[in-house]
Amino acid sequence: MKRTLMSVVVLAGALTLAGCSGSEEPAEQAPSAVAGAESSTDSAHNDADVMFAQMMIPHHEQAITMADMVLAKDGTSPEVAELATEVKAAQAPEIEQLGEWLDAWGADRAAEHAGHAGMSGMMSEDDLRLLEEAGAPESDRLFLEQMIAHHRGAVEMAQTEVESGTAPDAVELAQTVVETQTTEIEAMEDLLTSM
Repeated sequence: MKRTLMSVVVLAGALTLAGCSGSEEPAEQAPSAVAGAESSTDSAHNDADVMFAQMMIPHHEQAITMADMVLAKDGTSPEVAELATEVKAAQAPEIEQLGEWLDAWGADRAAEHAGHAGMSGMMSEDDLRLLEEAGAPESDRLFLEQMIAHHRGAVEMAQTEVESGTAPDAVELAQTVVETQTTEIEAMEDLLTSM
C-alpha cells in the first residue's frame, strides 16, 4: 500500500509541475486530468483520504464477517463473543461514515475498487474457511489470531492516513482506529495467552 500511496504522490507532484510549466491549457480543465484529484466543492481532502476510505471499508467489512462467524458458533467463549460484538459495534458505523465521505468526494466506493486481496491484514479465502469450519474452542483461538493480524493491518493503514491525510474528520477517525484497535490487539493477545 505504501508503494501505491507513493505512486499517487509522485503522480500528483508530476502533474503539479506540469501545470507550472507555462502550458496554455485553461485552468478549469486541470482537475479532470487526474483521477481522484480534489474536487472543487471539497478541497479539504486529498488522495490519501480517498485511499484510506476505499481500503478501510472492505477491511472493516471482513472484520464484521469474521465476528459474525465466531458469534454464530456454539461454545464461543464469553470473552471472545464480547470482543466480536465490540468489533461489529465499532466498525459498522465507521463503514457508513467512510462511504458517505467517498460519495461527497465523488470517489468510487471500496466495493468497486479492485486489489483488496493483498491489503495489509486481510484474511485469505482459506483463512476464512478455516475459521468458518472450526469448532469451539479452536475457533476462539483462530479468531483471535486472525483478528490480531487484521487489526495490525488496519492500524498500519490508519497511521498512513494520520501522516498523509488532510480531511480533518478522516484523520480523526484514523486516530480513533489506531487507538481502539491497538487496545483490542492487547486484549486479544492477553486472551490468547490465557488459553
